[in-house]
Amino acid sequence: MRKTLEDLYFGNITPCEQDMAAGSELIRAVDRVARCEQQLTERLGEAEQVILNELVSAQHIADSITALENFILGFRLGVRIMAESMDTNDGDIKYGGD
Repeated sequence: MRKTLEDLYFGNITPCEQDMAAGSELIRAVDRVARCEQQLTERLGEAEQVILNELVSAQHIADSITALENFILGFRLGVRIMAESMDTNDGDIKYGGD
């Protein structure tokens, strides 16, 4: 536990960072998005490219907010599960049921 707390303190834990495995479904999807964005950029005029860039930027922000919220919800659920697992008097037969 101490190592985890030290890593957290020193900023060595970054849950949002992840490596993408070569050939994974995620990397294929990311590559496809990049390819489609490049194709659209090549076909659009300058004004439309600005709009596309704004769209992509706004989507990145929305994705980041969603990822943060999902992380917090998952963390809270994990803590609730841990707290409940520590309750030794929750209706176990060992303690007389209800």
